[in-house]
This record gives sequence, C-alpha cells and structure tokens, in this order.
Amino acid sequence: MTFRATVLTLYPEMFPGPLDVSLAGRARAAGTWSLEAVQIRDFALDKHRSVDDTPAGGGAGMVMRADVLARAIDYASPEGDSRPRLLMSPRGTPLTQAFVRELAQGPGAVILCGRFEGIDQRLIEARSLQEVSVGDYILSGGEPAAIVLLDAVVRLLPGVMGNETSGMEESFESGLLEHPQYTRPQIFEEREIPDVLTSGNHRRIAEWRLAEAERLTRERRPDLWHVYERARDRK
Repeated sequence: MTFRATVLTLYPEMFPGPLDVSLAGRARAAGTWSLEAVQIRDFALDKHRSVDDTPAGGGAGMVMRADVLARAIDYASPEGDSRPRLLMSPRGTPLTQAFVRELAQGPGAVILCGRFEGIDQRLIEARSLQEVSVGDYILSGGEPAAIVLLDAVVRLLPGVMGNETSGMEESFESGLLEHPQYTRPQIFEEREIPDVLTSGNHRRIAEWRLAEAERLTRERRPDLWHVYERARDRK
C-alpha cells in the first residue's frame, strides 16, 4: 500500500523540496509513497483569488477563510477518504515519535498549511482537523512543519531504511534519548572510543548504552525522564 500525502498550501513550489532527496526521495521514486501539493488559491472564487480576510473583532493581520479552505479540503479529501486531516499549528498537540509511527502505519495524511494569523476556527471544527505542532516556536507558515512531519513518517515506511531495526534504537522510541555513537578512527584528537564498545561483550555493550541513554535523558530532558521512571517503576 502506498502512503499518500496531500499538502494544501499557498506555496506548492516548496514541495517536495528536501523530501525529494536521500531516503524520502528514493522512496518516492520507488512508489513507496506519493506527494501531491494543492494550491489553495485555486479554490477562491473572486478575480483576485483571495484566501484571507480581516479578523472578526479586529486585530492585526489576516485570517484564512473557511469557505475557500473547505472547498480545497473537500477536493483533496472527498467522502470516503480515510486519511487523517492535519493542520500544522503552533497551538496543536506536540508531534511525537509515537504519533509519527501511527501515521506511518496508515494510508497517508491530508495536511493543511496555515499562513497569516491562522485559519477560521469554524473550518477546523467543520472538517475535523487535528492540529499538530512541531515545537514551541513560530514559523512563517505550516509548510516547513509539514516537511518535518512527512520526513519523520516516510523514513518509517516499510523498506525505506536499509536496516529496519535501526529505527527502534533511536531517540524517543524507548522513551529515552539515544545513547552516544562512535565509529573509526579509534582515536580522534586524543579522544578514544569507550573500551566497552570494542570489547565484543554484547551484554556489557547493551548495559552501557542503556545507562548512557538514561543519563542523557535525565540531564537534558527531565520531562521525558520522569515519564520513563514512572513506567519503569510500574514494571
């Protein structure tokens, strides 16, 4: 089954962008996933192809119109389309590896990229959009966030990564940050690879990696560490 992504945007020229190189690009060329970028302005009805208007109640900036966006979504995701409808938004639910993995196991996604001050709330409710955030910061629009989301999803599709087990040892897969990685040369600027990693003792290597992952998570992401500790204590 091909993972189908449809992105609704005012800047379709931004796609596929970086999604057309490396793992994602090769996977798209192989037909593992597909990407369609839909120009929202094509669904405006006036001669100026207007997609926004002033905010109700006053205020700065412009708001994307519900009627124009509804026509675009209905075109991209007609009745019977089982793909989730996502809105990239700074007020959305934080993007997590668990959600990425869930998306990768599904048929695809319809992704709306907001611009300006946001989009009409009635459109979010009427078309059951799920708001997703890639971090606590503001971008010029939802396009970069959509690229981040799709890159995270595509690499988990079957056959995209050469070693299917490599993705299971990365940060967030186990609730921890990833342990440090090393490779040749054995000595770099007087820094050596830890002896345990060249010992050939797989049990000791696994124990070292877990201990390092726990240390890094405890130091850098206390929020993740508290969740991990609670889960570990319940076992």
